Amino acid sequence: MKRLLINLLFVLSLTAATAQVNTERVTLIGRNALYFEDYVLAIQYFNQVIGAKPYLAAPYYYRGMAKFFLDDFKGAEEDCTLCLERNPYWLAAYQLRGAARQNREDYEGASKDYEQSLAYLPEDKITLLNMGIVNIELKEFDKAEETFDDLLRIFPDYTPAYLMRAAMYLEKGDTASAIQNYDTTIELDPYTSNSFAARGILYLQQKDYNKALADLDEAIRLDPYFEGNYINRGLVRYHLEDLRGAMSDYDRVIEMDGDNLIARFNRGLLRAQVADNNRAIDDFDKVIELEPTNTIAYLNRSMLNAEIGDFAGALSDLNVVLKEHPDFFQGYYSRAQLKRQTNDLKGAESDYNLARAKEEQAKKLLENEELAQTETETAKDSETREETDIDIDKFRLLVVADKKAEEKTKYKSDTRGKVQNINTAILLEPRFVVTYYEKPYEVRRPVYYSALIEKSNVALDLAWKIRATNSEASLNELQVKTHFRSIENYSKSIEETANNASLYFGRGLDYMLIQDYAIAIEDFDKAIAKQPDFALAYFARAIARSKQIEFNPDIQESKTRLVDLPTRMKLPLGKDAPIIGGKSITPEVSKKTLEYDVILKDYERVLTIDPDFIFAYYNRAEILSIQKDYRGAISDYTEAIKREPQFAEAFFNRGLARLSVGETATGLDDLRKAGELGVVEAYSIIKRMQ
Repeated sequence: MKRLLINLLFVLSLTAATAQVNTERVTLIGRNALYFEDYVLAIQYFNQVIGAKPYLAAPYYYRGMAKFFLDDFKGAEEDCTLCLERNPYWLAAYQLRGAARQNREDYEGASKDYEQSLAYLPEDKITLLNMGIVNIELKEFDKAEETFDDLLRIFPDYTPAYLMRAAMYLEKGDTASAIQNYDTTIELDPYTSNSFAARGILYLQQKDYNKALADLDEAIRLDPYFEGNYINRGLVRYHLEDLRGAMSDYDRVIEMDGDNLIARFNRGLLRAQVADNNRAIDDFDKVIELEPTNTIAYLNRSMLNAEIGDFAGALSDLNVVLKEHPDFFQGYYSRAQLKRQTNDLKGAESDYNLARAKEEQAKKLLENEELAQTETETAKDSETREETDIDIDKFRLLVVADKKAEEKTKYKSDTRGKVQNINTAILLEPRFVVTYYEKPYEVRRPVYYSALIEKSNVALDLAWKIRATNSEASLNELQVKTHFRSIENYSKSIEETANNASLYFGRGLDYMLIQDYAIAIEDFDKAIAKQPDFALAYFARAIARSKQIEFNPDIQESKTRLVDLPTRMKLPLGKDAPIIGGKSITPEVSKKTLEYDVILKDYERVLTIDPDFIFAYYNRAEILSIQKDYRGAISDYTEAIKREPQFAEAFFNRGLARLSVGETATGLDDLRKAGELGVVEAYSIIKRMQ
């Protein structure tokens, strides 16, 4: 008995040691992934460690770091808090949480975290720098200057401190001191492009174009892959009347990134100036395709269309502008002229009178001396506009690259590096289907257990194992032939045994795989007729009906695509659908209401038979989203998540549904959870919405 007890303790100690080693090894692999900027993969590894040992502080910190690099700053802050709850002396977690709060514009919270860190590490370079930046944001310039002075006393050659002190002086309006700090930075480190670029932009603002050009030339020589420097050098060249040079800079940006809005817009303006109207229209077409709400692009395209004699196109674009800017009296004058060109004399007179009335209103506003002075100064000083400036009166101004640098992903893979910078289409995660084949995810996602699927695989005894997936794999030629042969075999068996529901179900799946949905539905009907409680047959029939509806090309175009709005997003379905890619989405979906109602009844029947079948809740929510019943969709996704707390796709889709009804905070929380569980597209949306 004594020997047995010793052996048992020995085995238990080995098991514990193995678990510890495995946890440490997974943490090490996760940190390696973090080092190589494979942030999504790193999160998956740290999830495993947290699942095994939730009391450890380290995996929360490292997962928070991965989320930080994915711009999920709230998620990073929460993980750092969890880390500090387990170990309040993990100083790096204070620094990381401070940085996350800083990015979320919670400057007070960031300041407290940096103070906590500096209490233990008073000479930490990065923390001092960030503390100075936070003080600038809080407009506490004296504290900021004191912090930078302390930092430079300890590290007199630390160039980022000079750069940030220069930014502080710019905030205070002391451009002379700012340039002095930029000069010092360049003397200490003449090989960093940021210093030249920052000083070049300041010279551009001061209209010292030759100095600005020299600095931006050097910035581009040192870093030839940053697009913003080409955009700003294009502006400098434009002011120096080097239109060909400016055009070449915008061409270079578009070669690197064909979807760069600023370069496309500015090149369109330059092409218009040299009367290259058709190619200018091409550029504004692209701008509008990428940003359908850009009324300034519509206005420029309207004028260009008028130049080439396309009055209908010009009127259409101008209508969009005036709908958004009803007080833009110049637009009414232009529209009156266009209507005269198309012999709509009554409409032209109406627009002309409206323009006169709007102009009188504008003149009365300008009678206010203070407003007039402000307007005059703005008109005099503003020779460019930032991308975020949507003042319609600045429609002819070139766009300057915003101060916020955008970093492009270094990888072609959509799941490596800074995936939040990949401009993914905002689409619902696909429905789950029953099939035999599954395409692997590039990033591992949770595996969902279904008692109904397991039970059906045992009871039906089909030739292949059924699985539920939303990552369907296309059949290859051999598989197609195999399923045609399987259909023949099922047909022979049905002739012999006509009352076997599983035979009809198996043949229905085969027909669905070869995309003959009508016959598949007939077979599922027969399976249900012979076995009224056949839950999986109802589910499969609902899927086949959905696919049959989507086979209609009109429905394909209006499928659940989302567009960005300033503070919320909505599904573009139904009569209020926005314009995407230059085409108006017609309310075809409303004609399919009856078909969708039949599908909903099938899902309801599944849930009556098996209330825990999560995929029925998930798929029903998709239909409700298509019907714009977002509250109902949120409810169904919530039911699915209650039964499967790791349901990544449900978190993602519920997040989009919540954004659609204006619940931004909870929507972003859902997207963060989805990203954590492996839905990498979530990070792109999080970044855009933040």
